Amino acid sequence: MLLCGLATYPLLPGWSYRNMWWVTNNANGAYAARGVHGQAIYIDPKAEMVIVRYASHPYAANAANDPVTLPAFAAVAKELMK
Repeated sequence: MLLCGLATYPLLPGWSYRNMWWVTNNANGAYAARGVHGQAIYIDPKAEMVIVRYASHPYAANAANDPVTLPAFAAVAKELMK
């Protein structure tokens, strides 16, 4: 379990950041490594799931990807736990 203070990134409310990992602080204990061009490693221990997203988004910002990819990752985890 990664313990850290809450991040101030507005697209990740309730998330924390520590040692290069973004921590969701959700009930599943999910956490992620995220690159500025959309790359991601999303790990959800409770769902026993790892998603790796290769990407090369033309803009170095996650704001274009986060609203779509992060809910999709959570939805896959939810479906796996049914």
